[in-house]
Amino acid sequence: MAKFTFNMPDVGEGVAEAEIVEWHVKIGDRVEEDQHLVDVMTDKATIDIESPVGGTVVALAGEVGDTIAIGAMLLVIEADGEGEAEPEPEAKAEATIEGDAQAEAQAEAEAEASADQIENEMSDAEGAEEAASTAPAPAPASAPEAHTKVLASPAVRQRARDLGVDLAEVKPAEDGRVRHGDLDAFLAYNAGSGFGAAGKVRADESIKVIGLRKRIAQNMAAAKRNIPHFTYVEECDVTDLEVLRAQLNEGRGDRPKLTMLPLLITAICKVVPQFPMINARFDDEANVVTRYGSIHLGMAAQTDAGLMVPVIRDAQSRNLWQLAREIGRLAEAARSGKATSEELSGSTLTVTSLGPLGGVATTPVINRPEVAIIGPNRIVERPMFVSDGMGGERIAKRKLMNISISCDHRVVDGHDAASFIQGIKRLIETPALLLVD
Repeated sequence: MAKFTFNMPDVGEGVAEAEIVEWHVKIGDRVEEDQHLVDVMTDKATIDIESPVGGTVVALAGEVGDTIAIGAMLLVIEADGEGEAEPEPEAKAEATIEGDAQAEAQAEAEAEASADQIENEMSDAEGAEEAASTAPAPAPASAPEAHTKVLASPAVRQRARDLGVDLAEVKPAEDGRVRHGDLDAFLAYNAGSGFGAAGKVRADESIKVIGLRKRIAQNMAAAKRNIPHFTYVEECDVTDLEVLRAQLNEGRGDRPKLTMLPLLITAICKVVPQFPMINARFDDEANVVTRYGSIHLGMAAQTDAGLMVPVIRDAQSRNLWQLAREIGRLAEAARSGKATSEELSGSTLTVTSLGPLGGVATTPVINRPEVAIIGPNRIVERPMFVSDGMGGERIAKRKLMNISISCDHRVVDGHDAASFIQGIKRLIETPALLLVD
């Protein structure tokens, strides 16, 4: 048998290195051609690397969290057959996190539900948190992870491994895939209030920061270190907007359900041309600000793998229903781990929301190198003084929502940020204007 040195393949897009996020084989394992070997991460995409040959694994390049240069040795396989094993020109790589066939079959049915989940619907009625209602049976904390048919992202698998949890014992709340929420429910049930089944305090944990979480940490640190943030918050009355949304949904037919997000994006796109410095990117090394004519709107979305920002291209050219459909498509792609590098890059302005968890106000961190990020907050009902139509006032129950914007003060002045949000406020408080060209 000949030893086959399998080097890290070139995954394109000028990538120079990749981080190991999960090995699916170990030294001594027998592998077949096209077998899934390892998950690696380049920027925001997770790549499945498959074996070009069959044989026995005799060496691995590194551990989870290590970075391997493109072209460097990834692993060595003692290949089957006689003579020298010739490497294939390119390894088969697929940019997907656990891209199983079930997700493909369920994509259309789940698109609307996942859109509501990812964009964090901004009303208590339609944005309730997903919860795992069935507690799993207790299992020994030291049980090894079962590598059978448990569906979970690399991040969930690594976290379970670090915690010593057997994923086969964790009951998924949805579609058979174990998520961080399911793992949290399992831990809470087996260790209530910080104590284990035997009444002992849970041991301290040291969890290595790898993969997407490492990228998030690096990006957030760079943004806060280099960008002088300021945040402006304004209260908006969305009572009439919610009425319009309900009316549009009543006659939507086979079109996707409208959430608050397409309406807010429409308002943003109508106001941006008056404030071109908001829709911009700042190259602080070259000291150049690029103001964009098209609005490529990022949607900050929490997924099992971590925070992702899928991008709605040319948002200003889409109507409400087209926006809703694209939001659903991108939400499902991010949720299933099938979003491409192109779909996760190139945003010129970002919207982020915690939906019902949004609180009174947020101070979102800018998605560098952009110069602004908009954060709608939770919708609440409160009494307000409103006109009675006869020159006086009356008290009425209204739906109110705060909108936050964080800006790069090197590029955006406070007056412009406030004026921009006031323009959005005018449109969403007079929602008929959203439907006028």
